[in-house]
Amino acid sequence: MLPLAVSLGDLGGVGIEVTLKALADQPPARPVVLFGDGNAVASVKRQLSLGLAIEAGPPPPEAAGGVFLRASTALDEQDFKPGAPSRAAARSTLLHLTEAVDAVRDGTCAALVTAPIQKEKLSEVGFTHPGHTEFLAERTGASRFAMMLAGDRLRVTLVTIHCALKDVASKVTRPGVVEKIELTHAALTAWFGIERPKIAVLGLNPHAGEGGLFGDEETRAIRPAIEEMKARGMDVDGPHPADGFFGKESRHSYDAVVCMYHDQGLIPLKMEHFWDGVNLTLGLPIIRTSPDHGTAYDIAGKGIADARSMAQAIRWADRFARTQGG
Repeated sequence: MLPLAVSLGDLGGVGIEVTLKALADQPPARPVVLFGDGNAVASVKRQLSLGLAIEAGPPPPEAAGGVFLRASTALDEQDFKPGAPSRAAARSTLLHLTEAVDAVRDGTCAALVTAPIQKEKLSEVGFTHPGHTEFLAERTGASRFAMMLAGDRLRVTLVTIHCALKDVASKVTRPGVVEKIELTHAALTAWFGIERPKIAVLGLNPHAGEGGLFGDEETRAIRPAIEEMKARGMDVDGPHPADGFFGKESRHSYDAVVCMYHDQGLIPLKMEHFWDGVNLTLGLPIIRTSPDHGTAYDIAGKGIADARSMAQAIRWADRFARTQGG
């Protein structure tokens, strides 16, 4: 069985900690290859006193499990201090992220799990993307992609991702909404095994525009996209006013919700799944999951980071890989 690839993210954050905790608690029934700095991994492992065996190098072909480390750097301790980003750490992070993506892209690994990154220092060493999602799309050659945040009770897909709120309205277009519905539908069927997904689509404006009184995005872009998807046989409805939708128990009758911008989807998602939410990138030629949290510099190095979201991301990467025969 092909291994999972895990890029360990920012060395000064909690990525290594939550990954090692998750694997020590419940390792998947397949090998796991960690991509990260060798000295940083050893330091965190010592601090946590985990009885997790980590072997250097790639797993042997016959391996049915185990944790392996691919470490292309071995930084000095001053370069990976908890809560203190550095250029050296950023270069290591970018190198290992690239190696992990390529390992999945070339078929060496079955799926990718990414620990959180810190974009400010990464931008100083050549990372030109707003986040993981855009980087992965470029690296894998995906022209259509979407961010889905998911838990067992709620899944949300975002039409716009990392952009200023003042720019959202101009980016909500009929083709864009159609694309995100299509990608959501495909993920629900292929990964989650839902034969006929039921998808809700939210409006952008208060009261979903109230017939154009508060904006025309619903009538100009969102509703026509919904009608197009219905005509193609998909079970899609809306646009729903966001406040009322998330306040009703009926939200749980939907398999996913397509939201127009970042906080419209992530605030309710994190209210339901703050500790176990998973970030999925839809539309890539590879499977990618990640925990739904950041580097958490404020608690890095203290050994108190909660690993549930990373554990869920690893479980789902394994699960989705199995659905695809990996």
